[in-house]
Amino acid sequence: MAARDGFPGRMVMNMSKTFFLLLLLVTALFPQSKPEPLDGPNRPFHDDLLDNLKGHWKVTGVLVGRPGDAELDAVWVLNHQFLEIHEKGASVMPGRQYEAQIYIGYDNASERYVAHWIDIYGGRFSETIGYGARSGNAIKFNFEYPDGPFHNTFTWNPESRTWRFLLEQKNDERPQLTSHIFS
Repeated sequence: MAARDGFPGRMVMNMSKTFFLLLLLVTALFPQSKPEPLDGPNRPFHDDLLDNLKGHWKVTGVLVGRPGDAELDAVWVLNHQFLEIHEKGASVMPGRQYEAQIYIGYDNASERYVAHWIDIYGGRFSETIGYGARSGNAIKFNFEYPDGPFHNTFTWNPESRTWRFLLEQKNDERPQLTSHIFS
């Protein structure tokens, strides 16, 4: 009778071992992995349109109603997550030259471009991130500043291999337009 008393305990123990082995086998056959995130270091940003902006450019155009010129350099940075644009030149105020660092990336989760625009106007004006949408060979960025919306449209002309940046700002009187041609 004593031998029979251990039988239910052994049966439970064997069932536990079998269950554990089955669980281990299922886990090994079907690994629980999370899907790759839409954005992050394993998802570099590749853009056939912005690839055309890489390099050194001479910029000419009209800025705040006056002719101006500048130089622009664009290079992929930060694990190919952003196109960094460094623009310098084009006098916008008497005795001062304009300078800006612009970082253009893409938010895959929201399916839109992002632009971080940092320039000589300081921290207050760099608080706003621009969001953009592509249409053909153009990306239109919208910046919602406290004093009103500002739009900057980057347009690539493949035939002439030039860029046009059209800056539009609305004020109380009339829209202000500024255009830059890069060659």
